[in-house]
Amino acid sequence: MPEPEAPVTSRTSLLDPAFVRELEALRRRLEIRARSGRTGEHLARRRGGAAEFYEHRPYAPGDDLRRIDWAAYARSGEPVVKIFRSEEDVVARLVLDASASLDFGEPSKLGVARRLGAAIGYMTLASAERAQLLVAGAGLRSEHAPARGRGGLPALLRHLDAVRPGGGTDLSRAIDAVVRQSARPGMLVVLSDFFDPGPVVGALARAGAAGHDIVLVQILAPEEVEPACQGDFALEDAETGAIVELTMDPAAIEAYALRLAGLCEELRAFARKHRATYVRVRTDEPLEEAVRRIVARSVD
Repeated sequence: MPEPEAPVTSRTSLLDPAFVRELEALRRRLEIRARSGRTGEHLARRRGGAAEFYEHRPYAPGDDLRRIDWAAYARSGEPVVKIFRSEEDVVARLVLDASASLDFGEPSKLGVARRLGAAIGYMTLASAERAQLLVAGAGLRSEHAPARGRGGLPALLRHLDAVRPGGGTDLSRAIDAVVRQSARPGMLVVLSDFFDPGPVVGALARAGAAGHDIVLVQILAPEEVEPACQGDFALEDAETGAIVELTMDPAAIEAYALRLAGLCEELRAFARKHRATYVRVRTDEPLEEAVRRIVARSVD
C-alpha cells in the first residue's frame, strides 16, 4: 500500500499547500533514468521481474494497453493503469550551489534553488524513493544522509532551510566528489547559476559516463538576464571580495550578454549531447512552470 501522506509543516516556506498539490499532479511523470541496482521500491515502467502492486492511476494516451486493469475498468467504467514496485532502488542527489554568488536577487537565487530542491525531493520521496541533499561551494561543503519515502520529507526540508550562502565556487570539484562517493548512479540534480570559471562541463561529462541521469537547473535573477544599469561602478566580487571598477555602457552590456548567452549555450549543448536536462529559471517566474519543464526533461 502507498505510504500515508506526510504533512508539510508550517515551519518551512519551501512547500506551500498549493505548490504541493501541483507536485502531486506531476510526481508520477518524473522519470529517473539511472538505476542504482539496490533493492528498493522504484515504480516499474516495464513488465517482467519481481514486482509488487503499488497503486492505480488514470489511463493516459500512450500508456501500454497491457497495463490496464480490466477488472477495475469493468467495475468503475474508468480505465486505470497498474503501477508496480520493482526491485530497483532509485536515488535523486540534489547538489545545491550555496556559494556567495547565489545570495543575489529578490527573491534570492539561493531561495529559489532551495524551493526547487524541495520540489524535486518531494516528488522523489512521495514515490517511495530516496533523496539526498549535498551542498556545494568551493567543493563539496556538506552532505546529508539519504531520506526515503514521505517520512523523510521533514528532515530534507530542515536541511534545505538551514543552507546559507557563502564562500567561493568550485562546482567541478563538488560534482567529482559526489560521483566518487556514489556507490551507484542516480539522478544528479545540479541547482546553480553556473557562474563558475572551472571546468564544470568536464565534471558533468564524467558524471554522465559513470551512469548518472543529469539534470541542470540554472537559476538567474532578472537583472542578470536583462541588465539595465549604466554608468561607472565599483563592484565587489561576492565570493572573493575583490573590487572591480567598470563602466556599464551599451558596448559593455552587449559583451556581458554575449558571455551569458555563451554559457547558456554550453550547458544546452551538453544536455543535448548527453541526453541530460537543462532548465533555465528566472527568479521572478512561477516555480510551478519550472518544475513542469524539469519533469518534461526539457532542454531550454
